[in-house]
Parts: sequence; structure tokens; C-alpha cells
Amino acid sequence: MKTVLFVCVGNSQRSQMAEAYFNHFAAGKARAISAGTRPASRVDSKAIALMAEEGIDLSGKQPKPLTADMVQRADRVITLGCGVAQSCPVTLGAAEDWGLEDPLGYPVEKLRPLRDKIKARVLSLIQELELA
Repeated sequence: MKTVLFVCVGNSQRSQMAEAYFNHFAAGKARAISAGTRPASRVDSKAIALMAEEGIDLSGKQPKPLTADMVQRADRVITLGCGVAQSCPVTLGAAEDWGLEDPLGYPVEKLRPLRDKIKARVLSLIQELELA
């Protein structure tokens, strides 16, 4: 089964949302995992609330540290911006960067459009991988 790895710094918002959307829409035809270069202690409560609006539960998720093994096992690595390459403890190789701003500290009103942008990018990726 193909695996997509989504990477951001904290693994508390963007990469968690991307992983959840991918796994939801890929419906078992492929899988996503996510990790952070400097993982936070918990998934951001605003990200949990915003994904709940979409019917996706992040409440049981935990940020994970990025490892070389994750990168090696992934068929595709996607970074979500904010200087991940500069803070990365492993070589990401031919990672694709979506260049999304770091939403740390954003109010919900500003985080919602970013969530929707992640959803659109994930849906496009699923079509590209012919999983739809």
C-alpha cells in the first residue's frame, strides 16, 4: 500500500489535518502518516475543533517526531512549509513543499481557510494518485 508522509515543524496542526483528510478520502486505498521536525506536546485544540466540523476526529492523535525510517518507507514526502528543511533532522530527498504558512497562534477564523486549503490540496493529490 502506498504511503504519503506529511511533515511540518510541530505536527500539531497542518500535517495532522493533511494526514486525517488523506486517510479519510483515500478510504483504505493508500495511507498517510504525519510527523514533525520539532513535535509539539499535543495536537492543537483549534485543529481538533476545526476537523470535528468536517466530521473527522483528531482528539486521540499525538504529534510524532520525524524519523529517517518514516522518510525511507514513504512513497511520497510532502512538507507543509515554514522552514521544515532548515529544522529537519533527516534528509527528505525529493520532498514536495506545499509552502503553507505556519498557523501557530492563529485564531480559528484564520485557521479555517488554511484547513480548507489543505483539504483542497489533499483532494488534488488523491486524484493525482488515482485513488478517487
